[in-house]
Amino acid sequence: MANFKQQVMVYAVAMLLLLPIRAFSGEVPEPDLMELLEQAPNQQQDISLSDLFRLVRDEQIPGTKARKRLIELLAAAREKYYQSGGTDALRADWYFPVSGYDIKAITGGRKHGYIARGYDFYAGNRHGGHPSLDIFIHDRNRDRRDDRSGEQVKIISVTSGVVVSAEDHWEEGSGLRGGKYLWVYDPGNDLLVYYAHNEKLLLKVGDMVRPGDALAIMGRSGLNAAKKRSPTHLHLTVIKVNGGRMKPLDFYQSLKSAKLFTAG
Repeated sequence: MANFKQQVMVYAVAMLLLLPIRAFSGEVPEPDLMELLEQAPNQQQDISLSDLFRLVRDEQIPGTKARKRLIELLAAAREKYYQSGGTDALRADWYFPVSGYDIKAITGGRKHGYIARGYDFYAGNRHGGHPSLDIFIHDRNRDRRDDRSGEQVKIISVTSGVVVSAEDHWEEGSGLRGGKYLWVYDPGNDLLVYYAHNEKLLLKVGDMVRPGDALAIMGRSGLNAAKKRSPTHLHLTVIKVNGGRMKPLDFYQSLKSAKLFTAG
């Protein structure tokens, strides 16, 4: 019996030593912006913002629950963004999202390919419509480079904000429509901006951006963008969060007056 009690005592002491020291300090360090956005679900009360975007994309969460959690997490991200030194940018400071190109790179008739009807953010990868603008580059041989310069083309942040979701892995045959993409949240304008079909991401979840910052390298990733018949382009979607109602915006007029980023 004595030996058993001694073993229990030794085990208890060992467990106490293994506990994090901060558990006894009475203070829990405040998470930084990266932790808030990317922390694993079982480490938070529910799910992180980055995880939520993946669950919505893959249709693994009911829309009502996703909307409620999205409102909560974006509010927390907004507060942390400003605490971390994030600032708003005037529309006059916004940039065209494709380096070396301007509004003439957007074609598609009077509507420029923009179709909001049928779109539902919470339907994820199977959403309908095309509430987006496709911005094409000169790339006749489909090598993901500008034919005029032979160089790769940078994708530029239109607004200020923070990267809240990113997918940097995509393989041929994947059904993922956006391929390698980024979602940037602009707290000042309550916008989510989606940049899809990239070759390489230059930023990660938690990175803060200003208008004109490079986000990625244009590519041909994604279910349809990878097909030979598809011209090389950026797929740009802008959504007004609007209390979680996620209303897509036709951003064509805003891009007409955007600043241009010189290639190089």
